Parts: sequence; structure tokens; C-alpha cells
Amino acid sequence: MNIYLLILHLAGAATLLLWAVRMVRTGVERSQEPALRRALRESRGSKIKAAGIGAAIALLLQSSTAVAVLAAGFAGIGIMSVATGLALMLGAYFGSSVVVLILSVDLTWLAPLLLLAGGGLFFKGTAREQRQFGRILIGIALILISLQMIGEATAPLRGNAELPMIVSYLSGDFITAFLIGAAFTWLVHSSVASSLLIVTLAAQGVMPIELGVSLILGANLGGTLAGMGLTGSGTTEARRIAYGQLLFRGMGSLAVLLVYHLLNPDLSWLGGDVARQVINLHLGFNFVVLLIGLPLTDAVATLMAKLIKPKLTAEEMANPLAEATSALDQNVVSQPDLALASATRELLRMAEIIERMLAPLMELYETGDREKIRQARQMENAVDQAQQEIKLYLAKIQFGEDPDEVRRAHDLSSFAINLEYVGDAISKTLLRLAERRRDQKLSFSAEGWRELNELHHRVMANMQLALNVLVSQDRESARKLLSEKEAMGWAERASHGQHLRRLQNGGADSIETSNIHLETLRALKTINSLFASVAYPILRASGDLLDSRLSGKA
Repeated sequence: MNIYLLILHLAGAATLLLWAVRMVRTGVERSQEPALRRALRESRGSKIKAAGIGAAIALLLQSSTAVAVLAAGFAGIGIMSVATGLALMLGAYFGSSVVVLILSVDLTWLAPLLLLAGGGLFFKGTAREQRQFGRILIGIALILISLQMIGEATAPLRGNAELPMIVSYLSGDFITAFLIGAAFTWLVHSSVASSLLIVTLAAQGVMPIELGVSLILGANLGGTLAGMGLTGSGTTEARRIAYGQLLFRGMGSLAVLLVYHLLNPDLSWLGGDVARQVINLHLGFNFVVLLIGLPLTDAVATLMAKLIKPKLTAEEMANPLAEATSALDQNVVSQPDLALASATRELLRMAEIIERMLAPLMELYETGDREKIRQARQMENAVDQAQQEIKLYLAKIQFGEDPDEVRRAHDLSSFAINLEYVGDAISKTLLRLAERRRDQKLSFSAEGWRELNELHHRVMANMQLALNVLVSQDRESARKLLSEKEAMGWAERASHGQHLRRLQNGGADSIETSNIHLETLRALKTINSLFASVAYPILRASGDLLDSRLSGKA
């Protein structure tokens, strides 16, 4: 047996497995992100419902780590409580273990069919959702193929003379095996991929159940650490969820490891072979953690609140400029290139404040929370202050004879003004509409509410694209941003038309919320256009944009 060739094949198969899992997750996120975020918003209140939604999203994304990132983001902007976030994650862990169970079944015969169907949808599909569904099918097919490759690559190991010594050592040193499983899972940031790899090796008969137990429990700890690493440095709520899930799943995996190796129970009742026993142990462990942890989420949330204190005071949270020093460096105003870079950084910080105002908008429409609306309005003062400081700073820059630098300063000033207009639109229009809906106790129709959520998601995505364009000055990204602006216009008009049809059909909810719905549409479209304005100077300079849309006819 050529050990180097075996390692090469195994590494290639493992890389394909990681890529395929990521491919499926990307396809689901791109095609279903508004629905996923809406489901997360609806998970509040009932812990059982939150756990069910977490399991469903993990099944779709094939990743509990991705759910951890989403939950941390929602908790950070106040849409989700820490206790609900913990319940969501408990469900997500169980959902990811179900994914391992499903994908461990021999479905290699299905791979060619999935490749054909997925390829047809991806290359020939006309709608974005069709192409992304094709991506998902191709990703699942590649997972099945990669698992087959891992099995074929590791089959010669059964006859290797040195392998029994390694396996014997790791089986006896269960702590080292546990840490190897945790480290590998943390490294690849996918407990699904690492668990599938462990199960496939077990199916080849190269490890006893003692080693399989240590590795799979280590994978559970590693998956928790991966999610913690991505969210543990975020907001206070995100850190509380991260450390709370470590308490549940991380400490649970360590406890089960010690109990198993101390008592050495017979696990033959879990299945007829090692691979089946490992799969069922993984599934059963996460199910037990879910059952035990769900009633304890409130208690753990309270404990985390005592242990993990906010980084900022309530007043500082309401005034985002208080948490960081201004990026405007007064010492470089005589160096236009450095000064413009400084102004760009301050614009990004101004945009972060806008994002914190805009991100929880649908939550504020739903709850009408007075305190959160008050804090959002206070943020407008920070936006106004930032715009004023950027404008004065740009006026101080000592420009030379380079007209491009002067033009860049003008573009930055214009975008700062547009961001201030966005802040005004949020504070004076959208928050006022949220208060009106709350005070009049109105409810949107299910269709209308879905449309508003999807448009809000579009605006948030386009905001991120606009900020990328601001920094990169990339022509293709600028073209994409204007294309998204046009798509937003079509979506707004479609929602307007559907709303009018609901009015014609006499929908009571639509009639009562008609003004709020239409004003929200107009405000979101305006905000999206203000974000897209950053693309115009780039495309005008490259000749991709005409100075006038007039046809030139007399």
C-alpha cells in the first residue's frame, strides 16, 4: 500500500466533502435567506417552537454553525432573547445529527440523478431560485460521491500492519482521541462533515467502538467551539448564547465521554456494526441534550447574564459614536490620499450606525417596542453628527492639482449626505409607521407581511453590496449594485400591485394597513436608491453610465 497515495486520495475526498457541504449551505442561503430569517423571527416565545425551527434550518443548511451565526446576529439586534437563542441552537445540534444519519445511508446510486437534475436547473434555469436549487442538488450529489471516495481510499487500511498500533493507542488514550475529533471539527468548521468522515472510517472496519465514541463526542465539542469562535466576539447577547451552548453541548460531550470510558457499557443495542453505533450515539446524544437543556434555557440565560457583562452602558449603546474613536485623522489633511482613506473609514462607521437602525425594522413593526424605537431615534443624532464631521473634514483637505482626488472627495460627501437621508427616512418615516401600527393595533395580511420582509432583506443585502463598492471601487460590483436597484424597483412595483389586488378582494387586514404598507414600500425603495448612489460615480467615470436617459429626440 502506498501511504502517500492513500493520504492524497483521502485528503482530496475530505476536501470535496467540505466543499459539497458548503455548496449546499450556500445554495439554501441564497435562495431561502428571507424565509430563514422570517422563521427565526417567528421562533420567539415558545422554546419548543424555537428548537423545531433550529432543527429545520440546520437540516436545510446542513450546518449548526450557520444557525449559530444567524442566531447571534438576531440576538445582537434585539430580535431574539438569549434563552430563545439557546433553544434554537439545541434544536440545530439535533438537526445536524439527523443530517449525518440521512447522509450515512448508501445513496451512491442517487448521485448521477442529482447531478443531472442539478446541472440542468443550474445551467438552464431562468429564475435565481431554480439555479440555487440546482446548486443544492449538485452539492448533495458531491457529498455522496465524496463519501464513496473516502470509503474507497480507506479500504486498504484494513490490511495495513501499522494501523492496529495507532488505533490501539488512541482507543486507550481516549482524551487524546477526543481532542483530535474536537480539533479537526473546529478546523473544518463543520460537525456534519467531520462526523460523516468518522462514520465512513468506522464503516471500513478500521476503528473499534471505543475510538469511534471518543472521536464523535470530540466532533460535538469541536462543532460547538467552531460556532463559538464565529460568534463569541460579537455583541453581549451573542457571547451569552455562545458560552451557553458550550455549557450544554461541550460539557455534555465531555461528561458522556468520561461516563462511557469509566463504565465501558455495551453499545451493541445501538446497532449491528461500529458505524451504526457511532451514528446512533451521535443522534441520541444530541437528542438527550435537547431534552435536558430545553427546560434549562432560562436558567442558563440568567447565569450567562451574571457571568458575561455588557461591554457598553445603555447610554453608550444608544450612542454608537461613543464606543470608538473617530476615524477622521486630522494629522493627514495635507495628504489627500490618506485623508480620503480616513474619510472612507468614517463613512463605514456611519453606515454601521445606519445598519443598527435598519436591521431590526421588521421586529419593531411587529412589536412596536418603545424603548428600542427610542434608541433607534437616538442613533439618528449620531448619524447627523457623523455626516457633519465628514463634511467639515473633507473641506479641510489640502488638495493638489489632481482632479480625481477632488472628485473622490465630492463623491464621499454626497454619499455621506445620502446616508443621512437614510437615517431620516428610518427615523421620521419607518419608525413612525411602526408606532402607528402599534398604537392602532393593526395587523398586516400574511402576504403583505411576507412581501415587506423580503423587500427589507433586499435592502439590507444591497446595503452591504454598496459598502463593498464604496471601499473597492470595483466596476463590476457597481454594475451589480445598479442591477439590484432595478430589481428592487420591480419588486416594489409587484408588491404594490399585489396589495391593490388584495384591496379589491376586500381583505380586511390589507385595507386597515394600506397606508402603512404603501408608505413602507416607498421608503424602502428610496433607501435602496440612496445606497445604490455610490455606484454612479464609478460607472460614469468608466463610461458605463450615460449622463442623461433622454433619447435625444426633439
